[in-house]
Amino acid sequence: MSRKRPVSKEDAELFRSAVGTVRAIDDERASPHRRSRKAQPTPASGEDSLPDEARSQPDAGVERDPAQLFVRTGLQHKHLRRLRRGQIPIEAETDLHGMRAREARRLLEAFLCECRDQGLRCVRVIHGKGRGSRGGQAVLKWEVDRWLRADDGVLAFCSAQPRHGGSGALYVLLRR
Repeated sequence: MSRKRPVSKEDAELFRSAVGTVRAIDDERASPHRRSRKAQPTPASGEDSLPDEARSQPDAGVERDPAQLFVRTGLQHKHLRRLRRGQIPIEAETDLHGMRAREARRLLEAFLCECRDQGLRCVRVIHGKGRGSRGGQAVLKWEVDRWLRADDGVLAFCSAQPRHGGSGALYVLLRR
């Protein structure tokens, strides 16, 4: 248990001069504390339980976590940890900014095929944050997420570190 020390008059005056004028916060304002959202579990396997029709429909009014993570069963935790920290060297990247979904899918498939042919292990896919799209929805971001989950050659992917694009890019770990 801690005891409160009495505050001297000089300390109280010094504190008031340092703080300056203050005013009370109105009760009508929003609470200064934010409620934390519970994290949604990410499936660890490549199978999705949703049919294709349900997955292709946009989630109206559903807020998605901006951080993306997908891991196939069998990947060692140390590799995932290194991927998430951005510690695996990025050997190639592709930028899908501003593309339509159909065009982006073709480019992504060709890019991944070429990377596999070259024996690359870790690549970066830049999809953007969706700020330029209608309604500010990150359509391409979630399409890329879905396409990568369906690709058996992808072992894992996660949102990039801020220095590499943050939630607008993904580190993708490819099967050897």
